[in-house]
Amino acid sequence: MRPSHLMTPIFVAFALLAAMPASAAGDAAKGERLFAQCRACHSLGAGENRIGPHLHGLFGRAAGSVEGYAYSAAMRQSGVVWEQDSLDAHLAQPPKFIPGNKMGAMFARGVPNAQDREDLIAFLRQATAQ
Repeated sequence: MRPSHLMTPIFVAFALLAAMPASAAGDAAKGERLFAQCRACHSLGAGENRIGPHLHGLFGRAAGSVEGYAYSAAMRQSGVVWEQDSLDAHLAQPPKFIPGNKMGAMFARGVPNAQDREDLIAFLRQATAQ
């Protein structure tokens, strides 16, 4: 039988790991390199819309809400709020996550690799903060 005081550090370690945000698994430096493929359509600067809307202030923002960008009706009416899980699902398969959105038509293949999405989201979390 193990003494209970030896198990405490193990439980603390698991609790700390469980409390870490999902983006902690992502490598922002790798994500920045991956963002190169997104840069043609999306800016990180506030108010700098391109083919796609700017991403400044992305996390916690309602989909389809950047002023001055002409969204599809599907995106405006989606009810999605951009967070870790919604971004992951959207980046994985844009046409399936919000059918009829513009990105789905332009970037239908999405980002199939889960680690690449984690890395990209870690970068976006840093780069788009207000």
